[in-house]
Amino acid sequence: MTYVKATNILPEELISEIQKYIQGETIYIPKPQKARKKWGTCSGGRKLIDERNEQIKTLFKKGASIEELAREYFLSTET
Repeated sequence: MTYVKATNILPEELISEIQKYIQGETIYIPKPQKARKKWGTCSGGRKLIDERNEQIKTLFKKGASIEELAREYFLSTET
């Protein structure tokens, strides 16, 4: 996370309004919900898990037991 100086990007009126609530502190302003990315989309982690899950489903349909799959993929049988 990078920090940006408010006076460099916000209008003076908005800074004055924010200062009514907080001064000299660091605050986090989240992205709008529609701008957020799902977990793992940037790192590729989501894609790897989706591919792993497809492999597990394929092997299960071919007759692999849940216990075998759990051992092979280092998962609990519940997972």
